[in-house]
Amino acid sequence: MSTEGKVVGAAGVIDARFGSSSFMKRAIRKAFPDHWSFLLGEIALYSFFVLLLTGVFLTLFFKPSAAEVIYQGPYEPLRGVRMTEAYASTLHISFEIRGGLLVRQIHHWAANIFLAAMLIHMLRVFFTGAFRKPREISWLLGVTLLVLSLAEGFAGYSLPDDLLSGTGLRIAQGMAQSIPLVGTYLVMFLFGGEFPGQEVLTRLYILHVLLIPGIMLALVPLHGIVLPWRLMHTHFPGRARSERNQIGMPFFPVFVAKTTAFFMFVAGAATLLAAFFQINPVWLFGPYDPAAISSGSQPDWYLGWLEGALRIMPAWEITALGHTVTLSLIIPGLIIPGLLFTGLALYPFIEKWATNDHRYHNVLDRPRNAATRTGIGAAGVTFFGVLWLAGGNDVVAETFHIPLFWTTWFFRGAILIGPIVAFAVAHRICLGLQRRDREALAHGVESGIVRRLPTGELTEVHKPASEDAAPVLSAKKELPVIEAGTDGNGIDAPVSRHVVGRLRVALNRAYTGDDVGDGHGNGHGNGNGNGHGNGNGNGHGDGRELVSGTSSEQSGPGDGGAR
Repeated sequence: MSTEGKVVGAAGVIDARFGSSSFMKRAIRKAFPDHWSFLLGEIALYSFFVLLLTGVFLTLFFKPSAAEVIYQGPYEPLRGVRMTEAYASTLHISFEIRGGLLVRQIHHWAANIFLAAMLIHMLRVFFTGAFRKPREISWLLGVTLLVLSLAEGFAGYSLPDDLLSGTGLRIAQGMAQSIPLVGTYLVMFLFGGEFPGQEVLTRLYILHVLLIPGIMLALVPLHGIVLPWRLMHTHFPGRARSERNQIGMPFFPVFVAKTTAFFMFVAGAATLLAAFFQINPVWLFGPYDPAAISSGSQPDWYLGWLEGALRIMPAWEITALGHTVTLSLIIPGLIIPGLLFTGLALYPFIEKWATNDHRYHNVLDRPRNAATRTGIGAAGVTFFGVLWLAGGNDVVAETFHIPLFWTTWFFRGAILIGPIVAFAVAHRICLGLQRRDREALAHGVESGIVRRLPTGELTEVHKPASEDAAPVLSAKKELPVIEAGTDGNGIDAPVSRHVVGRLRVALNRAYTGDDVGDGHGNGHGNGNGNGHGNGNGNGHGDGRELVSGTSSEQSGPGDGGAR
């Protein structure tokens, strides 16, 4: 038998047992969106791969031990200083292992890129509504991965046992100890005794290199590969795009070439950053000393918001049932993160409950067409940003030569007022952009041609929106309105008879009230029944019908992946 026959025969045996040929045919034909924003998730995925590769190298030389040694390495300023083996091994990697410092910095930069890409990807999914049915599970997986990534980053950040990471670990110990009833037992369990303990570095090491990465290795393919491959990807509104089709580039060869190059770009960017921009120079901080702290010390950016919450929280505490409850630690360290991540996880279900929208959504929303959701997202970003800036209030005070207490009180006020202002501004901007889209549909778009009428009046000629632009301008969908109030006999609707129902009606009004009101077609309607004015010269077409312009029928369970 020839070599070709052997290969064909072996392929036939494999296909008969695994059905690989049918899978490969579907995989090669699968369409991937070509919009740049869909690559944000790929940045996070490839950064994760870089983290795994560099992490394997670092584990060969790092010693997660709190046993004390006298440093006798090549770094002269620390020679003869007592330190833990963890810190000494970090210095050993940085100064004595060939390429060790470069790999350490690649690992650290990749971690920052990974968290940043995850956050931006989640914002893209949120603002475009990619979390809606049937992608709720993918959204929950994404939130879980974000929480695990924060925990993974903190564990890795704490392992070198330098002064900066030790200070962060001390803050974590204080927050854990502040938990009523179980705080003391929890600290003893985690640290293996009184702080700093002898076991915490070993346990953090196991979490960092084994437990959390193992869970993430199971969830990342499920979130980024299995669900998107099982279901269709989302796409932005446009010509010939609907809830039932998928427009994009085939997986092979277009997406394969693009994603391979993108992996090279991400790895190259992390390497360039590591080569030319210093990060986490632990030798400058020195070993951890409970009695010392570096001036202007800051954690990595993804933990800065927790630091900011601790800094601006007043020194509140209460005594209940003979126990002192330290609110200044519980609120910023437990309640705020708990509310934030619980709200993120439940938001798709809250919006579905409020809007009563149970349709499948394969076409994404333009953020302007979901003004309430966009306002909520802007408020959340502002909340996070204020806390993040507050984490460096001492740096802000020193840089601008203002008292530290001024910055603290400014951020205390900003955390309360800022999200409200951000919501109102974003909401109004979205409504203004909707109104501009309505005007473009009703009157046409500017052509740049100015004509002079016989009366001497100058007017600009408008032309109808192009075939590519019109579907985008009219992509807003109507949301179901929950009927409330009373009937002719004065009997309340069932949904209005209890507090939860009235809350649902109020939220429904907030989401369905995103429309800009009745349009003023001014006689420029086309009379084709699609809601772009009625063509009778008075221009008072129905506003809601005018903006939607697309079918709101169900599309079936075709798409998913929260991409």
